[in-house]
Amino acid sequence: MSSRLLENSGEDSGFVSGHRFSDAVNSKSSAPLGAGIEGQPFPQSARIAIIAAMEREVAPLIRGWKVRTMEHSGRQYRLFENGEAALICGGIGAEAARRATEAVIREVSPARVISVGFAGALDGSLRVGHVFEPRTVINAADGARTEVGSGEGILVSSATAAGKEQKVRLGKAYGASAVDMEAAAVAQGAQARGVEFGALKAISDAADFSLPAMDRFVADDGSFHSVRFACHVALRPWLWRTTMALARNSSKASHALCGAVVSYLGRENRSSGTLQGTVAT
Repeated sequence: MSSRLLENSGEDSGFVSGHRFSDAVNSKSSAPLGAGIEGQPFPQSARIAIIAAMEREVAPLIRGWKVRTMEHSGRQYRLFENGEAALICGGIGAEAARRATEAVIREVSPARVISVGFAGALDGSLRVGHVFEPRTVINAADGARTEVGSGEGILVSSATAAGKEQKVRLGKAYGASAVDMEAAAVAQGAQARGVEFGALKAISDAADFSLPAMDRFVADDGSFHSVRFACHVALRPWLWRTTMALARNSSKASHALCGAVVSYLGRENRSSGTLQGTVAT
């Protein structure tokens, strides 16, 4: 987690710009947006399930995707579907990610689960908008490691939003390039159910960027108290510049992430003839 918190607080403020991702089919299909292959209904299972924390992180991607409501363990989720891809936003933090992973696996029985979202850079060479596909994911809470089998570098998942000083400690302790809050929980949930795992993370704050304190605005269910956070910032002028920088970073990271997910799905699903997204100009 990083600038996603601020970006979500701008739910009605246009913090994520209006560039659209349109869906196009490959040469073997002319199915309309929101339909399955050759216009047939969506299958009951998905090859790839995508787990994000907040819808705002993936908003450019899921515009036009079919959406329905599902329930798991007393909680309702919005499930977005397009071809053989399904996407769920579970909330911020490890517990929210764990619940969402369990929910989407039970609902669509995917062959693979990927954790997508924002991350903070621990490597000074990684800039905002860089998309990181880690080869290894480490849970900082217990040291558990998940080897992805592709990608490169290490992503470490922290229980809290990592400020500048914590980034330095995590980078030294784990040799990691980036930090998030959910990937390790998704990885462990997928492994427990015998499902393949992958991760894509867009850098939304550089290694030397100081985040404002945000953890207290995250509810137990992983949702973010955007109004409370907005009021908090409004009364503290010294946070305004940081807040605006986070907003810009969020927009850049979101579009980079969504473009990378489109490429990932195209790479994984090319042989199956499923829908692939493209960036509208």
